[in-house]
Amino acid sequence: MGDGTADETLAAKLARIKQELNAVPALPGVYLWKDKSGQVIYVGKAKQLRARMRQYVNFQDERAKIPLLVDQIDSFDYLVVENEHESLVLEKNLINQHAPFFNADFKDDKSYPFIALTKGDVFPAIKYTREKHRADTRYFGPYTDSRAARDMVDIARRVVPLCATSCADWRQLKRRLEKDPLALMSHDARPCFDAHVGLGPGACCGGIAPEEYQVNVKRIERFLSGQHREFVEELTAEMQEAAAELDFERAARIKARVDTINSLTDKQHAVSARNLDADVVGLFREETVAGVHVFMVREGRIMNSNEFVLDRGKDVPDDDLLHMFLLRYYDATTSIPHEVILRDEPEDREAMEAWLTSKLASPYGAKVRITAPQKGEKAELVGMAETNAKHTLMRYKVRTNYDDKRINNALLQLESALALDEPPMRIECFDISTIHGSYTVASMVVFTNGKPDKNQYRRFKIKTPLDEANDFLSMQEVMGRRYAPERMADERFGSKPDLVILDGGKPQLSAALEMFERMGIDDIAMCGLAKRDEELFVPWQDTGPVVLPSGSASLYLVKQVRDEAHRFAITFHRELRGKGMTASILDDVVGMGPVRKKALLKHFKSFRNLKAAALDEIKEARVVPEEVAEELYRVLQQYNRERKDERVVGGEAEAQAASAAQAACPPPGTGAAAASSPVVDAAVEAVVQGAETTREGRQHD
Repeated sequence: MGDGTADETLAAKLARIKQELNAVPALPGVYLWKDKSGQVIYVGKAKQLRARMRQYVNFQDERAKIPLLVDQIDSFDYLVVENEHESLVLEKNLINQHAPFFNADFKDDKSYPFIALTKGDVFPAIKYTREKHRADTRYFGPYTDSRAARDMVDIARRVVPLCATSCADWRQLKRRLEKDPLALMSHDARPCFDAHVGLGPGACCGGIAPEEYQVNVKRIERFLSGQHREFVEELTAEMQEAAAELDFERAARIKARVDTINSLTDKQHAVSARNLDADVVGLFREETVAGVHVFMVREGRIMNSNEFVLDRGKDVPDDDLLHMFLLRYYDATTSIPHEVILRDEPEDREAMEAWLTSKLASPYGAKVRITAPQKGEKAELVGMAETNAKHTLMRYKVRTNYDDKRINNALLQLESALALDEPPMRIECFDISTIHGSYTVASMVVFTNGKPDKNQYRRFKIKTPLDEANDFLSMQEVMGRRYAPERMADERFGSKPDLVILDGGKPQLSAALEMFERMGIDDIAMCGLAKRDEELFVPWQDTGPVVLPSGSASLYLVKQVRDEAHRFAITFHRELRGKGMTASILDDVVGMGPVRKKALLKHFKSFRNLKAAALDEIKEARVVPEEVAEELYRVLQQYNRERKDERVVGGEAEAQAASAAQAACPPPGTGAAAASSPVVDAAVEAVVQGAETTREGRQHD
């Protein structure tokens, strides 16, 4: 519905669409948003069509992708259904048909392997296939590993002899039966090779009746569905019966099949003592792609696991990603479990359960449940699936050079958005860290070709006297020191940056530009990144701040650079504060010089160990004279008591607010050894060792 003009404004378009939405019924159904060319760009379902579609044009949907979607929509269509279950099925079919851009999808366009049973034949055969379109064929899968699918076909035939579509004799029998359904092969016919080696039942030579063959078909279906335990019990009973009848050859054949099943289940990881029949789904996402891992747990064991990569995840919430995955995955498979275990319960849980139950088609009326356990065995399984999903995504990114492609896209997007002369191959970002003007420091991080270049990181102590926090003066000082002519000529600072990013908005940008003007620098591009809205302020554009597309590679890179500068500044700031608080601890010890300080630290490995040491331990170290050791022990004990008192005073308010049960628990970190702060300890060690550098960058005073 709807058809806008080429020069229609966004406001006019939204007003037109809102008017057209008045005719949409308040019924369950599926809606399709279309762009100006009529292309379907998003498909969704709703319990109440009119209200759901209005959320888009009224910007009541908080998903990050919505503004971009609304900017592109021009018209819509909808289909009314009887209930939410039908809308779920219709949504799936329409997404498969149109492949809309704003719907998440499988990353790989390839078809996944399946194991198929040709149920429409008199003697159904098993095969490995990547096609799934025949209504008279039952499919098992999908498998993400083609080798695993082929191996499973071989194992299944060793467990339950069955014809294979690759057998020429079976194909001849199939053609013969199609012409004359009663024309079974003669018992005098020569058996095929598969029958000779025990993989086939000899249907080609009349060695098995159709009724008996159908028993094998049902057995192999149960085997491929993971129902191994009941199957083994059935075969064991047959083996014992054959042995009782002294048919030891038949008993040996059955035993070989039982051993094959047992060897397979021995390799399967037992995850539950209960008879758990479930699929466990884990999701891990980064930016616009996500990895998904599915554990197929049958009879308490992981029978199989599948991994997938989802694309078009840009600004798509995890709920939507999982929703689309579940639709696609369970549409493709006939192996429906009795339970699907997820991290979070989906909004359309009831509709999804009804759809899966209809696919399960249990003769006993069993229903499929979707659960989201927060603790216990099942929650641990979800965590394990999520870990595997992360590795799935990492392997995909390595295999496809995903990170390099993303970085290249990010640099090109920045070049375009900021109107730069070339992609910013060297980016320098600055951040100021202070508390009321005390220990004010600045950090400079460098990204070369879109990646952190930690050898180029630098940090600065602000020397400008400040009575209170003043980012303006601090930023000017840093700009003056970093881009002074002598520093620009210093190869230790690397080459001139293509882009300078300041962590802050207009004030920081104005300060830096003023300093650049004083120094006569006009050939370095600079922008300020506002903390709240992540807007980029650039001095050469009068049209307002630059807003990078939400979820874009360029915004991700800018945020990564900003966060790294902030981290580096905070780390340095904490280190200086720690030094200021503790530098005098060892200096208070009479007779303690630099040599003895270093020797003590070398012997005790860390300041924390030294603080926790007993007097006898300090004396036995033989690093300092006995009288100095006693004085050192006294100073350290006093320091430990003061630190403990500080924690007691600081924790009184929390202790008063705590519950009786919490108050009964002993506080962690009791004792002298625990009376320490890693930041303070690191600072003391740095003072003792005279450290003035870090692994990530040099300090410039």
